[in-house]
Order: sequence, then C-alpha cells, then structure tokens
Amino acid sequence: MAMRQQVFLWVALALMLANQALAQGAPGPRGPTEVGVMTVTQEDVPYTVTLPGRAIAYQQTSIRPQVGGEVLEITYDPGKSVKAGDLLFRLDPETLAAALAAAEAAVIGAEASLTEAQNTVTRYRRLEGSGVSAVDRASAEVAVRQAEADVKSAEAARDSARLALERTEITSPLDGMADVAAVSVGDLVTASQSEALTTITQLDPIYIDVSESSARMLRNRARINAGQLTASREVQTQLILETGEEYHGTGRIVSPGISVSSTTGTVPIRLQFDNPEGVILPGQFLRLKLTLGTTRAVLVPQRATSRASDGTLTAFVAREGKAAQVTLNETGSYRNSWIVIQGITPGEQLILDGLDDLRADAEITTVPVTIDAEGVVREVPESADKTAAGEG
Repeated sequence: MAMRQQVFLWVALALMLANQALAQGAPGPRGPTEVGVMTVTQEDVPYTVTLPGRAIAYQQTSIRPQVGGEVLEITYDPGKSVKAGDLLFRLDPETLAAALAAAEAAVIGAEASLTEAQNTVTRYRRLEGSGVSAVDRASAEVAVRQAEADVKSAEAARDSARLALERTEITSPLDGMADVAAVSVGDLVTASQSEALTTITQLDPIYIDVSESSARMLRNRARINAGQLTASREVQTQLILETGEEYHGTGRIVSPGISVSSTTGTVPIRLQFDNPEGVILPGQFLRLKLTLGTTRAVLVPQRATSRASDGTLTAFVAREGKAAQVTLNETGSYRNSWIVIQGITPGEQLILDGLDDLRADAEITTVPVTIDAEGVVREVPESADKTAAGEG
C-alpha cells in the first residue's frame, strides 16, 4: 500500500513540473504581424487572348501523271525546294512519240486530200456548162468542206498526241518542298491514278488556324461599347512555338471568321505568317497571342493572391492597421499579374509578403516592398521610401 502511494506521489510531482515548464515556455500575447506592401496603381494594360492553333500549308498539291507509262527517271531530291516548272519525273515517251508521228502523218494526208478536193472544185467551175453539171460542182464543194474538217480533226489529234508526249515530263506546278516519291524507277503508272507520285508543299508563307469562343467575342464587344476596352486599330499577333519560344515572323489576319461552329460554339480565324526559314511546318500545334486593345485596370501580382476551389480570387490589403481580405474580379493575366477591374482601388496597399497564416482582421505593421519581373519581392530602401513620401 505504501508503495502504491509513493508511485502516485511521483506521478503527481511529474505532472506539476510539466505544467510549470509549459507555463514558462508558452509565448505571451502576439504583437502585430509585419507584412510587405506595395501601393497599387491603375494603368493601361494590353488586353491579350491566347488561342491554340495549328499550322496549315499555304499551298499543297499532289502530283499525279496525266498519261500512263513506265517511270524512267526521278529527277528531284526529296526534302529540297523546287521551283515551278522544275522536272520531277520522266516517263517512257516511246509509245506516245510513235502516236505523235502517226498523228502528224494523218495531218499530211488530210491536207493532201483537201488540196485535191480544192483542185476538183476549181476544175469543175471552169468546165461548168460544158460537160460538168451544177450538181457535180456542188458535190465537189461539199467534198472540199469535208476535207477541211478532216484536216482540223487531224490537227487536233496531232496536238493531243504532242501534249501527251510533253506530259511524259512531269513538272512542279508551284514553288515548294518536294516529298518522298511514292514510286520507283521502272514502276508503271496510269493517267490520273488515285495514288499521288509525290506532294509539293509551299511553306512560305504559312497559315495558322485558330478558333475563338463566340461568347468571349460578344463579351469583348460589350466591353468595347461600355468603354472598358479600347480596341486597337490593328490586332497585334505573337506566335509561340511548341518549345515555348516566341516566333519572330510577322503575321496578319486573312480571314476573321464569319460563322459559328454548331458543335463547339467557336469562330474559325485564319492568319498568315512569314516563314522564310521553314521553321513552322504544316500540322504543328502552336499558341497564338492576339492583343486586341488596352484596358484600364490594376495589375495585381499573382503571388499576392489565392484562388478558392470555387474559382474565387482573393488578396489581402492593409487597411487601418489590419489585414482586409478582398475578392478580385480579373479579366486575364499580364506579365505574372492579374488584370483586375474590380475589388481593389488605386492607392490601396496590397500585401505581397508575410502572407503565411495571415488571417482577415489580423493586426499588421507594413513595410514598403517592390516586386520584379521574376516575382522576387524586395524591401524598398529607406532613402527611396523617404523620397517617394516627400514627392507625395
């Protein structure tokens, strides 16, 4: 029994010592939290929309033979540029050359028949009334007209045969890049076959196709009418490659879109960009930034904000020595900042630093800070702060 009482005494003593230690180590009342603030101002901010896009060839043609024959020669190097009129393929001309020779002979024969018919008419006109009747003369004149028709038909057949022979040399119809040939020397091809021999693609300039939401287009138009957005005279374009690099070629809108897709609710827009180096290839996916104008707004650094699960964007401002949480209405981003048109007014002090565990209505002391383009916050030197205060 005495042993049990002794254990209880030791436990009670340990608890007493622990409570004393906790009481000594507990912090006293917390003072105001030091936070870094910057004064926000209203400025003209470029209004930019970013759209996904895809590159489309400016011109692209499939090369197919217009006559049949055996492929004798492939005269171009795949992947290299060709000019309009450059020879690509040469087909066996022997059969068509023989057909041309026969057609030329037919022309000569038809011309001889015409000459004979004309001579007969001349003779009949001279002998009419002395052994040659008017009926005979009329029949001879009909024979002349028939011979003339035969000459024209023979000439047409000759021209067609000559054209067919010329088409054994297949040339490029445009400037561009030639794809790999789908045939080899010795293959037999037919006129207007379904399979193309190769493809010629013009890469400079190149089209970029994007789609814009019709709903956003209507909202932007309403903002322009309300004076919240000042439209630019000319839309500025910036193309971003798949690597994230900015493409420095110049672009312009060639088709602004005149219909809305019934399935996606978007309006197709086509732009044209210079592509002298062939950096952009058909089928590539890119991003296009369109600067539509400027809007009067407050730029709020993104690091000073937080977004709730329902999409609400909030930030803290310093008001009368306390942190006040405000809800922001933004219309996009610009240089790592939100473009805010409602929720914060010019001249207010936005809390940039010391946001960890900060709560609304918490007491604060403020320190002027700045933020650079990389999002790094630095305190304002005391001399600069005094100078700014003096200027104010």
